[in-house]
Amino acid sequence: MSAFDSPSTLLITCAPDVKSITEKEITRLGYSILDSTPSGIRLHGTATDGMRLCLYLRTASKVLYQVATGSAHNPDQLYQWVNKIEWNTFFTIQDYFSIESFIQNDTIRDSRFANQKCKDGIVDYFSALYGKRPNTGPEKDKIVLFLFWKQNDAVIYLDLSGEPLTKHGYRIHPWKAPMIESLAAAVIQSTQWDQNSLFINPMCGSGTLAIEAALLSSGKTNGHIRRNFGFMHLKGYVAAQWYALKDEALKYIRLRIPFPIYASDIAEEAITAAKENAKKAGVDHLIEFSVQDFKDVVVPRGKKGVIVLNPEYGERLGEEEKLMTTYKEIGDFFKKKGSGYIGYVFTGNMDLAKHIGLRTSKKMIFHNARIECRLLEYELYEGKKVVRVKE
Repeated sequence: MSAFDSPSTLLITCAPDVKSITEKEITRLGYSILDSTPSGIRLHGTATDGMRLCLYLRTASKVLYQVATGSAHNPDQLYQWVNKIEWNTFFTIQDYFSIESFIQNDTIRDSRFANQKCKDGIVDYFSALYGKRPNTGPEKDKIVLFLFWKQNDAVIYLDLSGEPLTKHGYRIHPWKAPMIESLAAAVIQSTQWDQNSLFINPMCGSGTLAIEAALLSSGKTNGHIRRNFGFMHLKGYVAAQWYALKDEALKYIRLRIPFPIYASDIAEEAITAAKENAKKAGVDHLIEFSVQDFKDVVVPRGKKGVIVLNPEYGERLGEEEKLMTTYKEIGDFFKKKGSGYIGYVFTGNMDLAKHIGLRTSKKMIFHNARIECRLLEYELYEGKKVVRVKE
């Protein structure tokens, strides 16, 4: 039996900040969660279940299928343990594989050494059987293995995702400091947007937030965009099963959504990039792009929805002072034009956020790369004066 038929433990990894959102995505697909850590969620399933999770999950990083657990005190014991696993169950001598890892073991200082010992164990297994070795290297576009080795406890997985699921496969033009796709999906799912009302995204940059909103609202999955996953290179993979899963998902896609998604940016180059990214994602017909300053964006009166902005953080010396005016103008924009909507600002600079000058109804923590950020929520009550506050 292959991994596609044999039940095992599936480990879904994600950023700690988005774990609760990823858990909801998993349970909505009908799976029961066994347990979780800050950055991982475990459930029971086959590699076929893993394929389905790769198809649908928007906020996860990896889908890992557990191959074996064992005990290894040092690199030599790691080699011996790995060498005893029946690797020809999972791939062949003609296949290419790479190894990633998480290592906390006092006997080594460099995780690359552990990776090499793991590779040696696998290569020597095949050499003993066939007299030749499979190809290995750093590329993640074929078979990817993941080694978890903490002190004496070792677990090895097949990475069914291959390239991380954080990349949704449509960003051909990143523009400036783009938000990773999985984070954008998590941010949107953290708002009060009901996917049936207006989504307004000034300062859209390369369009990630607007595109993720369109994908979410239309029901189009990441698996309909990406062309390559790790599971496609494993022994026992049947392409017809994958196409059947994709065809099933097609039944839930909406070709049209009830309200348009508005995305704008002051830079024409950004909008050009955003349009091409949206076309690659297959949602360009759902988004109305425009080149304009956010202060000039027309917000339809008497409607409901959300306004989401992701302004610059001022990471370079001397930028903060210039951005103070921008953040103040965001507050003015919400106050003058956002009546009846819910406003959101995603920022990695809380000192600048104070210049928005409005009372937040909620502050949610996220990390964009290594920067601790906040998603700030502002309820912009219709017919009431929005009160500025000093922080």
